[in-house]
Order: sequence, then structure tokens, then C-alpha cells
Amino acid sequence: MVPLTKHLEGYNRQTFASDANAGLVVGMVTIPQAIAYALLAGVPPEAGLYACLLPMILYSLFGSSKHLVVGPVAIAALLIVSTVSEHAPKFSSEYVHLTQIVCIEVALIFMVLKILKLGALTNLISHPVLTGFVNGAVLLIIISQLPTIAGVNGISGLSVSDSLSHLTNETSDFKTLSLTLGLGAIVFLICFKWIIKRKTARDPENAPNQREHLIIGMGPIILVSTSILFVYSFDGANTLQTVGHIPNGLPSLSIPDFDLQIWLSMLPGSFIIALVTYIESYSIATTLANKEQKTIEPQQELFALSAANLGAGLTGAYPVAGSFTRSSVNYFSGAKTPMSSLICALLIIISLLFFTELFSLLPLAILGAIVIVSAMSLFDFSVIQQNWGIHKSDKVSELITFLSVLLIGVEIGLMVGIFLSISFFLQQASRPQITQVGRIPKTEFFRSIERYEAETLPDSLFVRVDENIFFANANNIEAKLLELMGQAEFPRHLIIVCSAINRIDSTGLQMLSRLNRRLEESDSFLHLSDLKGTLLNKLDHNDLESRLSGKIFQTANAGMIELKEDRQS
Repeated sequence: MVPLTKHLEGYNRQTFASDANAGLVVGMVTIPQAIAYALLAGVPPEAGLYACLLPMILYSLFGSSKHLVVGPVAIAALLIVSTVSEHAPKFSSEYVHLTQIVCIEVALIFMVLKILKLGALTNLISHPVLTGFVNGAVLLIIISQLPTIAGVNGISGLSVSDSLSHLTNETSDFKTLSLTLGLGAIVFLICFKWIIKRKTARDPENAPNQREHLIIGMGPIILVSTSILFVYSFDGANTLQTVGHIPNGLPSLSIPDFDLQIWLSMLPGSFIIALVTYIESYSIATTLANKEQKTIEPQQELFALSAANLGAGLTGAYPVAGSFTRSSVNYFSGAKTPMSSLICALLIIISLLFFTELFSLLPLAILGAIVIVSAMSLFDFSVIQQNWGIHKSDKVSELITFLSVLLIGVEIGLMVGIFLSISFFLQQASRPQITQVGRIPKTEFFRSIERYEAETLPDSLFVRVDENIFFANANNIEAKLLELMGQAEFPRHLIIVCSAINRIDSTGLQMLSRLNRRLEESDSFLHLSDLKGTLLNKLDHNDLESRLSGKIFQTANAGMIELKEDRQS
């Protein structure tokens, strides 16, 4: 069943009215953002509008979220520049062609992930790494728009130093009117947002959160309308850089030429884009679904995003993802089903057919201001504080990812972050927590003897291993267990409490066999307790159970009782 049909069950006139209202509002918010993000991505302005047609329609059909609005987003635009600008100049026909290829590759990657059920690959990016990446990308986006605000040409590169150096060298060419208009637009959007937040915060019925995003979303609409009227009335097109010609009509379908070498050269960047856009889209969809106690199906989302990006690639657009701003506006505008996105797409179709001449008068400085303020909303200081207060590795990975994105580039910066995530994980997994435990008096519970006054046996050492045992940590676990046995006053019995162990590989089994043999040689015994069924099967398969010098106890408490009785007897 197509998910849309499920969403439309019991659909009525009242539901349609809510969807229509939300769709119209989202459409008005989407148009200036789509044009702005297209220019940020280095493609013609109409490509941004094309990215809101088939992608939005296809996601509405196949997506599991009722409120997610798919289309152009700032992070994807920045990643496109990083991937494609090395191979072709921005806004050139070759650049657009390569962008199409990336779009289709992203769609294919999503489909492969769905088929192989590898959506969990996104877990390779830890939250601190993602925060560092997003914050670094936000600064790059802001810096990239400064030449646009000043009315001078930007550069293709994404290096912070190069961009700032270029901007400094072009100071004499700054356009006063463009600079005034751009800075004024930034101030207006920030103040408009601040005023709305302050006014809605006083709502006694606690409704601000349900209106805030909706009203704030009207800021760019007011700004765009006013600036177009200004340019039209005072012939500002002669003194301001404007969007320029946007062709009337709908996009035609086209398939980019297949050149294996070119497609392979785009593949690493496409994978990064797919990874980031999926995380962004799934996070937004889940957040909105949780508000209504609904769930999002990861596999279905992979298919829907694959279809959306395929539609974008076939219509000359660029990679799309779920938009936080537009999805929030959609939700708080009262959308009930994905029909709101279809109505939004219809509004954009009408705009492409009849109103592109008006959009051509839109000053680039205004679009630059919209991009800057939209990007600023992604920067979250509270998240940074949380990450820095948890663990040292979180601080390091976030900071290095942030600096790498700024100084090296978004793709390499993210790869550095992923490498750090995996490295810190392996480091932590290779040195698991090993805790000496004892029994809480008058209970069957075993807890750390360092934190609790727990009962122990003079010749027995109860140790809990709080990690799966595998090749990366087996030797460290063995060394730590032998160290604890060496520190014991009467090392006779070693009982490994396995309640936290869910998996053990062949290296771990070999380690247990070796540990068992070494303890036997010193006239000591190895016991195991609290083993799960899968571990018992592996022990049996490896014949370790029959070779164990000690016993396998059902629970640590049962082991203590039996060893205590044996000791007394």
C-alpha cells in the first residue's frame, strides 16, 4: 500500500481545509528559500523551484511522515558546492550536469541502503560530530553569502581563509545600496523573529509554540514582496544584482549522460550527501511524529527519499532533504496529511507558469540575508554545552570536526569526524568497565564493592564485565582479570558475571579458554554466571563448557551460595 492512501483514510472537507491552509503558507515560505538555496548550491534559480516539484510529490506519496516537507536545504547545497565545484565552475552547464549525476547517485545510495537494510550506517556519525559538522557548515554558509550581501562576486572555493581574503580584496567594489539592503534585511529578519518570540511567549494559554513558527515563517515573505516592489518601482535592477531571468514553464525530464569515470568521481561526495540528508530528514520526521505519538519507518523513509532525489535528478534539480523550517511551519499551520505538500507543489507549479518574471526582480542581497538568517537558526549553543559537559571524547570530536570543516572542507571535515567517532568507540570498547562486585546483604543483587557495602567471599572474586567480548578487547579483559586475581589475598575462584555480555566472538572464546588454562595451572578455578542462551550455545559449540575448570551458575547469587557451602564443608 502507498503510505499516502493510509494517511488519507477518513479524509474530509475539514481536513482538506487544514491541509490547504498549511500548503499555501509553506509554499510562500518555500519559494524564496528554494531560489536562495539554488544560488547557494551554484545552480540556476529555477533549479531550486524544480527541487520542490517531483521530489515533494514523490515524498508525499511514499514517505511515512505526515508533516515532513522535502526540498532544497542549506546543508545539501553546501555539500553540492564542495562535491562539484572542483570539477566545474558554478552555474555552468557542466556544473548543472554533474549536479544531476550526484542527485541520481544519492537516490541510488538510498535504495541500496534500503535493500541491504543498512539505515543504521547513519549511526557512524555521533551527535557531537554532527553538531560540530553543522556548526562548521553554518559558518561556511554565512561567509559564502557575504560577497552577495556586499554586491560583489564570490569565489567557488569553500575555504574560510580564501573567502575572507577575497572579500577583503574586494572592499573597494562593495555596492552601498546592496550592502545596506542586505544588512537591513538581516536586521529585519532577526528582529522580526525576536519580537514574535517575545510576544508569543506571553500567551497565557501556552499556545506560542503552535503559532511561533507559522508567524516567523512570514518574515521572508514580507521581505521578498517588499524588495520586489522596491526594485520594480525604482528600477533597482540597474543598480542591484537581481536573480535575473527565470524561464517560464515546468522542467522537462532528462537523464544525464553515463560516463563511468565521472560517475565514480562523484560517488564519495554523493555518499556523504546521502548520509547527512538522511540523518537530517529522519531526525526532523521523528521529532514531529513524536508530538503526535506516531512512529516513522526508517526503511520507508529511505525509499521515499530515494524517489524524491531521483525525481530531483531527472528534472535538473539538486539533492533534496527534509527541511526543518518548512516542516515546522507545515506542522504548526495545521497540516493533517501529506496533501499539504501536494498543495505546496501546486502553488510552485502556478508560480513557475505565471510569476517567474516577478521573481527575476528579487535582489540577490535579500536572498543572501534569508540564507544567513536561516543558517543561523541551525546553530545551537545549548547543544554544544551539553556535549562538552558529558565526556572528553565528545569535546575533542566536536571541536576537531568543527575546525576541520572550516579549514579543510565539509566533506573531509565530516570524514574526520566519522573517523574520530569510530576511533573513540573502539577505544572505549577495547577497555571495557570491569567491576568487582559483591552481594547486597539480605538481597540477591550484586553491586560494585566500591559503592556499596557488599558481601564477598575471602577466596572468591566476583567480577562483572560490562561489555561484549570480541577481538578488540579480549586481551585487555584477560590482563585485567589476571591483575585482579593477582591482587586478591586468597585467589581461589574467579567468577565472571556475564549479565552485561550479549555477544562473544571467536577471539573472546579463545581468551576464555586461555584464561581457564592459566587459572588451572595456578590451582584456581574459572566460573561463569548469568549467561544468556546465545552465549551458552557458543560455549557448547566450542566445547568450552566441558573444559571449564569451574562451573556455570545460573546467577551470581547461586554461585555465591554454592561456593560458600563448599567452603564451609
